[in-house]
Amino acid sequence: MMTQRVTLKTIAAKTGFSITTVSRGLAGYSDVSPRTKQIILEAAEVLGYYPNLTARQLQKQSTDTVGLILPAQGPRFSDPYFSAIIAGIGDELAQHDMDLLLSKHPPGPKELSAYRRMVEGQRVDGLIVIRTRKQDERISYLSSTSLPFVVFGRSDLDIDFPYIDEDSEVGFFQLTTYLLSQGHTRIGFISGPDNLMFANFRFDGYCRALQEAGLTCDMEYVVRGDLTRKGGEKAARQLLLLAPRPTAIIATNDLMAVATVSVAREKDIKIGEDLSVAGFDDIPPSDYLSLTTMRQPTYEIGRRLSNMLHQLIKGNPLEDRHVLLKPEMIVRNSTCPPRSY
Repeated sequence: MMTQRVTLKTIAAKTGFSITTVSRGLAGYSDVSPRTKQIILEAAEVLGYYPNLTARQLQKQSTDTVGLILPAQGPRFSDPYFSAIIAGIGDELAQHDMDLLLSKHPPGPKELSAYRRMVEGQRVDGLIVIRTRKQDERISYLSSTSLPFVVFGRSDLDIDFPYIDEDSEVGFFQLTTYLLSQGHTRIGFISGPDNLMFANFRFDGYCRALQEAGLTCDMEYVVRGDLTRKGGEKAARQLLLLAPRPTAIIATNDLMAVATVSVAREKDIKIGEDLSVAGFDDIPPSDYLSLTTMRQPTYEIGRRLSNMLHQLIKGNPLEDRHVLLKPEMIVRNSTCPPRSY
């Protein structure tokens, strides 16, 4: 037996108010008294009323949807960083009765076309951009439109836009300085792709710490990675073949640091004794492996990005358009003073 759909007429019959009053009460209009609104909302909840979203969106000329295009390679994304930020974005949007339209495209022409489809097809009310790049075409394009957007990361473009970012340079300066204070002088570095803004900030922090300690930023001890576990393994193998080899290795993200731990164990190199390893992000495997890292609250950043975008969509000014957070150093058992031989 089919259950009869609950409509405005059903609620009107239940409460004794007119259909117009019920409709305006559910929509939150100010000409409906608070007591009347309460009665209407309670009746709607008891009856199991769900509004016709399509009709409501047409009336409001909005989609109640935010877009996020992951700049990820391959058929799936394996970096827990993405999972955490998606969870934060989605949970906060749910608080505002909004949905997340998620897509995935590797950087390139097809990715930019996906942004155009979302914007010009009016599929979303706003967009969130993550992992900013040098001369980022996504930001240039979105800045030329009227669609609200927020960004996780800064840019080298001469464009003002709302963002949240972690001060990666300060984070890596602190992390490298900590290892230097333990006595390490040969500190290997697994960098990220040089087109990514945060990868450059982190490398700058690493080099600045070495230089302020009177050491040279020796590029022999710098190997490029791609932020994946596979890329981290390849870079770690290259660093561990050096003679003399590094006594410590810092990776641009935790995923490559975790890969470094795996490679070292294959070679019977004891982490936290023979080799110090550190990363950045504090993703879930890091605490299990007791990895020293710089913690950034990715989930909370996702929530804050969603809240900023929601305010922009509503037409509200932001209290702070540019938020620069300081990462927290988490010292665990993967780092120690270098052994003397």
